[in-house]
Amino acid sequence: MQISPYLCRPNFKTMFAVVKIAGQQFKVQKDQVLHVPHLEGSAGDKVEFTDVLLVDADGKLTVGAEVKAKVKAEIISHVSGDKVIAYKQKRRKGFRKKIGHRTAYTQIKIKDIK
Repeated sequence: MQISPYLCRPNFKTMFAVVKIAGQQFKVQKDQVLHVPHLEGSAGDKVEFTDVLLVDADGKLTVGAEVKAKVKAEIISHVSGDKVIAYKQKRRKGFRKKIGHRTAYTQIKIKDIK
């Protein structure tokens, strides 16, 4: 994740949330673009995440069951990750096996945290 130089300034408050997407936790902010595991939908579709674990709004931290927030995002595109190759070999047996895969990701842009 690339950190904006504006976030490094002291006394600069920005709203962020920790949201659970496809079993993984992501720290998100408004207008942030990130890659998440593959989501159903096409480019331009709006998605809403209601499984919010933490919200920080102007220094006020809300955690746990009392979080009643929603994160709205837009699907930008579907992309594939880097190719991962698994190679297996057993010595003196003539056994070689080469398999690989590319993980599917969805690129989303966070529109709003409410």
